[in-house]
Amino acid sequence: MARRLRNLMFFVAATCVVLTSSIVAAAEPADSGVLRIGVFHADATPPLGTPVAYALARKIEDPLSARGIVLSGVGKPIVLCAVDWINISNGGHDAWREALAQAVGTSTDRVTVHVLHQHDGVRCDFSTEELLAPHGLSGKRFNIPFVRKAIADAASAAKVALAAAQPVTHLGVGMAKVEKVASNRRILGPDGRVMIARSSSYRIPEPILSKLNAEAKRQGYEQSAARVEEALAAPEGVIDPWLKMLTFFDGDRPLASLSYYATHPQSYFGQGDVTAEFVGLARTEHERTRRGLTVVHFNGAGGNVAAGKYNDGTPAMRVTLTKRMADGMQRAWEATKKIPLTAADCEWRVAPVRLPLAAHLDVEQLRATLADPKLEEGERMRAAARLAFVLRTRHGAPIELSCLKLGSVYLVHMPGELFVEYQLAAQQLRPDDTVCMAAYGDGAPGYIGTEIAYAQGGYETQPSSSNTAPQVERVLMDGLRALLK
Repeated sequence: MARRLRNLMFFVAATCVVLTSSIVAAAEPADSGVLRIGVFHADATPPLGTPVAYALARKIEDPLSARGIVLSGVGKPIVLCAVDWINISNGGHDAWREALAQAVGTSTDRVTVHVLHQHDGVRCDFSTEELLAPHGLSGKRFNIPFVRKAIADAASAAKVALAAAQPVTHLGVGMAKVEKVASNRRILGPDGRVMIARSSSYRIPEPILSKLNAEAKRQGYEQSAARVEEALAAPEGVIDPWLKMLTFFDGDRPLASLSYYATHPQSYFGQGDVTAEFVGLARTEHERTRRGLTVVHFNGAGGNVAAGKYNDGTPAMRVTLTKRMADGMQRAWEATKKIPLTAADCEWRVAPVRLPLAAHLDVEQLRATLADPKLEEGERMRAAARLAFVLRTRHGAPIELSCLKLGSVYLVHMPGELFVEYQLAAQQLRPDDTVCMAAYGDGAPGYIGTEIAYAQGGYETQPSSSNTAPQVERVLMDGLRALLK
C-alpha cells in the first residue's frame, strides 16, 4: 500500500511540473445568448440473438439507452452523450459524433460520446468492420443495421431536445463518497510489480479463470482461486471514491443531472444477459426518486478500478451494488449547492492529441492474423480492431480531448479505459475547483496506463490489452494541462 501511495504521489507531483508542449487547447467562449439545455434519451437495446460483447443477446434484463444533453447559447451547440454499450471506437466513434453534430447543427469537435462499458453491451466500430468484411467476418462483432438505427434514433432525439431546450439559471454541484464499490484491480508485490490482478468479482467462473490464469502466469503474477482471500484482504488501493453530481436548474426547477463515478460497472456478465448494470440501475432508481428527472451518468477513469474487492459475482450482489451507487447519488443530490450560471460563464476547449502506438503493434503481423482462416474468429477480430487503430493513427487522425468549463466546474472528456491516476492528477491541476472526468470516449486505444504501470506488469498494460506506449502519459498530461489552464 505504501508503495502504491508513493507511486501516486510521484505521478501527481510529476504531472504538475510545467512542461513546454505543442498541444494547444482551442477555446471558444460563449456568445451573448441565453444558456439553454435540452435533454435527450433514445433506446439502445440490442435485439435478441444479435452480438453483444462476449455472446449473443439471449435475454434483456433491463433496457439500454443513449442519453445526453444539448447546450445552446454558448456558440454552436454542445452535445454530451453517454451510451450503455461496452465500446464505441474508431469509425464508430466518428459516426456517433457526426450524426449528433449534424442533428443539432454543430461541429463534431463540440460533441462527446462515451460508453459506460457494461460487459453485456454492444460494440460499435465501423473501421474494424470494413477490415473484417473482405474476410467473411462481417457482422460478427455487432449487428450493423441495429447500430445504425440506434445512432439515428439518438440523433433524432438530440434534434428534438435542442428545439425544446429550456433556459438555465443555476448549476447545482454535489458530491458524496460511494461506500464499498470501487477497488483498484492491481495489487503490487514487494518488488513493485503486479502480484494479484483483482478482477471485477472474486468469484470467477472456472473456464474464464483458467484462461486468465494462463495469461497471468506469462506475465509473472497469479490470478487464481488460491489468491481470493488475499485479494479480499488487500486494501481498496488507489481509487477516486467520490461521486459527483451536477444539476442544471431554471430557478428552483431541476432540468437534468450529470453524474460521474470511476469504476468498471460489472457485477457478473458474459452470457448475453443484457443489462445497464449496477450503474445504470442506480441511475434509474435515482430518476425514480427525483420523479423522472433525467440523469446522464458518465464512467470516470476506471480502467484499473472495479468492484472486485466487494463483488462475489452473484445476482444478489448486483442488487447490493446498485443500492450503494443509488445511495451515493442520493447523498450527492442532498449535498448539492446552487451557483448562478450564464452563457458568459461557459467555455468549450479542445486539445487534439496523437497517442503513441505500442511497440508490439506490427501492421504486417496484424494483417496476417486477420487473413488466416485457421485462427479463431475472436483472435482475427481483435487483430482487425488493433489494425484499424494503427492505420487511423498513422494516417494522422487525432483523438480529441475536450473540456466544458461551467464557471468553476470543468468537465473533461477522455478516451479509452483510462487509469484513475489521470483523474486524480486532473483534479490536482485545479484543486480549488470542481473537475469531473468522463473516460471511455473513443475506445480504440484500449487500456491507457500511466508510464510506470507498463513496467509493473498486469492485465491492463499487457500487449493484448493496451494499444499505447508508456509515453502516452506525457501526451495526455500535456493535453490535460492545456484543457485545464
